[in-house]
This record gives sequence, structure tokens and C-alpha cells, in this order.
Amino acid sequence: MKKIAVPVTKSNQVDDHFGHCEFYNIYTISERNEITQVQTIKSEQGCGCKSNIAGVLAGHGVKVMLAGGIGEGAINVLGYSGITVIRGCSGNAADIVKLYVDGKLEDNGVSCSQHNQHNGDGTSHVCSHK
Repeated sequence: MKKIAVPVTKSNQVDDHFGHCEFYNIYTISERNEITQVQTIKSEQGCGCKSNIAGVLAGHGVKVMLAGGIGEGAINVLGYSGITVIRGCSGNAADIVKLYVDGKLEDNGVSCSQHNQHNGDGTSHVCSHK
């Protein structure tokens, strides 16, 4: 069994930015490469490289993240937790997972460019995503 996470919107579309998504869907994939279960967890808003989402996802057994836009900081944090990131995904999350398990989806190699993120306390956190 394999577990794949996807940052999603309320309409189950891949979110354009990992750190700003509303939810994460965690797909359980059978030995026959079929989706057998989908679990949805609410996202803590904020920069993906500063949140604890990597540990949460790793605790659920996730080994792959299929993302739209994502910065290098978040990729590194996920990688430290044993999660491989595939960037540049878009569309319906379940369809993207099926493409991945069928071997028809590749990382596009593009990470988010630099942006400012407010911490909620009036200060700004500047991500060095490249």
C-alpha cells in the first residue's frame, strides 16, 4: 500500500500553492494501483516551509506529494520527512493521482518564486523559494 497526498481546494482541485491550500487529501493506493481510500485533513494556513504539515503527513504514512506550486523550503521540509514531491500538477485531484500511479505524471522541475507571507502577528516572513 502506498499513500499519496494532494493539496486541494473545497472542489477537490489541486491547489495552485501548497502553503495556501484549504485541505490535503490523502489517497491510499492498493497493490493493484487503485485508490481504496481518501482521507481529508484541514490545512493549517501559512507557509509550507514553516508549518508542521510534513510531520503530520509523514505520520499518516504519506510518501509522495502531488502539488501545483510549491517552494524549495517546503520541498526540503517534506523531503526530510521522507516525502517525495512532484510539482506542476493541476486539475481534479483523483485524476492526478491516477495519472501518477499509471506512470504518466512527471515533476515539472519548477518551484514557486519568492513571496512574502504574513505571520498573523503583524510581522512578515519572507520565503526564499526559488
